[in-house]
Amino acid sequence: MSSQIDHLLNETRRFAPSEEFAASAVATAELYEQAEADREGFWAEQSRTLLHWEKPFTEVLDWSTPPFAKWFADGELNVAYNCLDRHVEAGNGDRVALLWEGEPGDSRRVTYAELTEEVKRLANVLTGLGIEAGDRVAVYLPMIPEAIASMLAVARIGAIHSVVFGGFSADSLRSRIDDAGAKLVITADGGYRKGKVSPLKPAVDQALADRGDGEQLTVEHVLVVRRGENEVAWTEGRDLWWHDVVPAASAEHTAQAFPAENPLFILYTSGTTGKPKGILHTSGGYLTQAAFTHRNVFDLHPESDVYWCTADIGWITGHTYVAYAPLANGATQVLYEGTPEFPQPGRWWEVIEKYGVTIFYTAPTAIRGFMKQGRQIPQRRDLSSLRVLGSVGEPINPEAWIWYREIIGAGRTPIVDTWWQTETGAIMVSALPGVTETKPGSAQVALPGISLDVVDEKARHVGHGNGGLLVVTEPWPSMLRGIWGDPERYRETYWDRFADQGHYFAGDGARLDEDGDIWLLGRVDDVMNISGHRLSTAEIESALVAHEATAEAAVVGASDETTGQAVVAFVILKESYLKLHGPDGLAQQLRAWVSEQIGPIARPRDVYIVGELPKTRSGKIMRRLLRDVAEGREVGDTTTLADTAVMSVISAQVR
Repeated sequence: MSSQIDHLLNETRRFAPSEEFAASAVATAELYEQAEADREGFWAEQSRTLLHWEKPFTEVLDWSTPPFAKWFADGELNVAYNCLDRHVEAGNGDRVALLWEGEPGDSRRVTYAELTEEVKRLANVLTGLGIEAGDRVAVYLPMIPEAIASMLAVARIGAIHSVVFGGFSADSLRSRIDDAGAKLVITADGGYRKGKVSPLKPAVDQALADRGDGEQLTVEHVLVVRRGENEVAWTEGRDLWWHDVVPAASAEHTAQAFPAENPLFILYTSGTTGKPKGILHTSGGYLTQAAFTHRNVFDLHPESDVYWCTADIGWITGHTYVAYAPLANGATQVLYEGTPEFPQPGRWWEVIEKYGVTIFYTAPTAIRGFMKQGRQIPQRRDLSSLRVLGSVGEPINPEAWIWYREIIGAGRTPIVDTWWQTETGAIMVSALPGVTETKPGSAQVALPGISLDVVDEKARHVGHGNGGLLVVTEPWPSMLRGIWGDPERYRETYWDRFADQGHYFAGDGARLDEDGDIWLLGRVDDVMNISGHRLSTAEIESALVAHEATAEAAVVGASDETTGQAVVAFVILKESYLKLHGPDGLAQQLRAWVSEQIGPIARPRDVYIVGELPKTRSGKIMRRLLRDVAEGREVGDTTTLADTAVMSVISAQVR
């Protein structure tokens, strides 16, 4: 493989921060020096500076029983107070917290004072319904202000929220409610999705009704927000309308301080066994790293910035960089209910223009989707307010990175390509705008206070210019504290592979370039074994997207009698290319192109030209569904897709 062209690491374009940007940047190079000199002391200082501690901590890290960490364990704080009350008390109650845009075009401006009052009223409702510290509350809502209020109200009283993405089915919802043992569900009648109301309350009703023999229902009440105006069934004594009980509740509520290790939320993520894993995060360490990374990675100036992270609250990005970090830092942020292309392509650019968004954080799949539509759509809008762009969710190929900078950022806006996971809780690898000379496609370096390495199967450092497995070598504040109810699975999943070294294995492959910067190659389980050679799907996808015809690509490994696995590619073409050339013969051209870019071993067996790719609402490509198609199997569960009809169309095209 050493003789083959490494498409990712051949990227030579570099972009230094402008002198003007660097002069006013929040982050400085000294942060790395401070963290290197005293890592625990660095995090202690960040926590004391960024958060309000009702009872100051004296111990920073307890790593006496690895892999179970405790950060700031003898300190006490209230997460909701840190996100709301203290800003009001500091005189910033009139600052807008949420600029909410509904898909139909309705909008609301919610100040910090207003959001604080709503959360206090809801906290009183929750305690009135018998919810106490440690109880679990399931949240199944669209992207509306009440979703943020619900998370904060649960946190305020020391309970634990389990947010379930609104696109999940009743079965998925039921399994999460049951595993967490939730006492209350907060939902809505429905939410808007591509011009139609997507019902939510009926799924809750089904999840609570579908009980097998011996299954015990823990839910006592269902609190329902009226959003879609769709008719819903009603269970008297169990179901309550938000508009009936929350406005009538008292707005007086004192936030009680809880220990830093008090559980904050459970967030379920896919597991290899088929049973979702309930990732557990606690309070003090999580909020510390969330606030620090949000402030420094995005160069946040809360008094002037308008920040927008497009993630749904059902995913970890929505937890950390929508619900918690922006509010902990006193930021003004956009919250948008709908899809990027409704009622027409370019809706996101309209929102940016309308609200003067300055910081924009989204997924590479969304960026590549915009590339497919063509640059003329964003160029119709005034995007000059943007000054920092972010990428999250999966590796971003250099071509998409450059398009993002040139077309959306007008060739001047720094891009921060961030790597992290549900399990890490907050960003671990990223450039710092104003400090880092950025490289298109590279996540670059571990943030100050984070210790990472790229190692081989025997935990040996691979050295510059080589690839391997990405590991975290020291505990970090926002790390998961375990898997809900299953400590042994936590050990096995994340720590057993490098147990002797005490390394957390992220499950991702990475390469170090000659400068030692990190290039993410995607999940190790997205690495294909072709005739004994290990090939990264991300590497082949990046090569495909580098072709002038390609807007977006997804690659999977399919079983092959000759080579063990074969490369199968699904490609979306640029509309501009189609108008000039058409698709004839392009599949063969793309097969040859990959062979030229990487080597004959990487040549796809099949290239399918498709109109869409199966994506979740957060923008991630569901490659397991494409693998089903590539191997001729019945397509698996599609309930998490933003558009469940996509797989039927792809299957028809492949046949």
